[in-house]
Amino acid sequence: MSGGPGLESLVDQLISVITNDGRNIVGVLKGFDQATNIILDESHERVYSTKEGVQQLVLGLYIIRGDNISIVGEVDEDLDSNLDLTELRAHPLKPIIH
Repeated sequence: MSGGPGLESLVDQLISVITNDGRNIVGVLKGFDQATNIILDESHERVYSTKEGVQQLVLGLYIIRGDNISIVGEVDEDLDSNLDLTELRAHPLKPIIH
């Protein structure tokens, strides 16, 4: 695989992707290409709200186009597993305007 800078070290790791439309998708990075299109397995979208806890929508195997990716980050699995997402409140992210 070639492409996205630094993504090689994240293959088979849990990552978080923020898309240009403000979605937060978490999953295991399985692959990517030169256009930074990525393939996630065991993925879910985290939907934030100020009124109720974080909803997690199961997506499973998921492909995200590189031109729709704003940020990719590694997830600390120990820290993430200790979060109580039912108690977490936050404003949803706004879309990125280019």
